[in-house]
Amino acid sequence: MKSELSENRKSDQNQASGHLGATLLIQFTTHRSALRFLAVVYNRDLLRLKRQLSKLDLLILDELGYVPASKLGAELLFDVISTAYERMSLIVTSNLPFENWPEVLGSERLTGATLDRLTHRCHILETAGESYRLQDAKRRRTKSSSGKPIKTK
Repeated sequence: MKSELSENRKSDQNQASGHLGATLLIQFTTHRSALRFLAVVYNRDLLRLKRQLSKLDLLILDELGYVPASKLGAELLFDVISTAYERMSLIVTSNLPFENWPEVLGSERLTGATLDRLTHRCHILETAGESYRLQDAKRRRTKSSSGKPIKTK
């Protein structure tokens, strides 16, 4: 299933998903923060972390692909996704097409296994349009040079 969403609403919608009903346990984090956190707790608290993750109804991993993962980070991310597979809902946002994910995860094999779990029984929403941050920057630059605000679509 494909849906068209404007780029400026994607993050807002994912964050709003983190506020869905009082009965769901939901965690929202960026991919980079999740990897840092996973690396820190790896030696001490990995089992405790996996137990906590297993209690969630929904895990949201935002911004996958902005920063390449270390080998350990990629393996931990795969472990989290494997643990979530068919046990909980998972939302992953990325600005990269699937064919570029090996650059982030560092291995074709690990990427294939990760995508296999993520894409089985999933809904892929593709967004189109210019980033709202870029639109805002252009609007501010135009406003400051002319002195008058200019409407953008």
